[in-house]
Amino acid sequence: MAAYDLTGTVKLIMDQMTFDSGFTKREFVVTTPDDRFPQDIKLECVKDKCALLDRVSVGQNVKVTFDLRGNEYNGRYFVNLTAWRVEPAEASGAVEEMPPMDDMAPMDDSSAGPMPF
Repeated sequence: MAAYDLTGTVKLIMDQMTFDSGFTKREFVVTTPDDRFPQDIKLECVKDKCALLDRVSVGQNVKVTFDLRGNEYNGRYFVNLTAWRVEPAEASGAVEEMPPMDDMAPMDDSSAGPMPF
């Protein structure tokens, strides 16, 4: 599966959600300035990747590496942008001092089972 990158400003970080199955996820929104009008893009971190957002704050410029995931549940189709790396973005050509937040490859979700919602 191909990985995608997105650079923008963190607009919102939501609380972590834990479902009855034990599955955890945490959603966040990044505003991108790439288009004529800024876009608010909602992404999610799942399982152990939720901890990536502990080092991020609203208003921070970040580069997010994510996978595009799609699934069907009860006749409805869903698309999720699942982040697996969040790191400071370059600002004015200079890299911020904070190191990357995760250098690991994307996790294998094959054992995750069906979505809990």
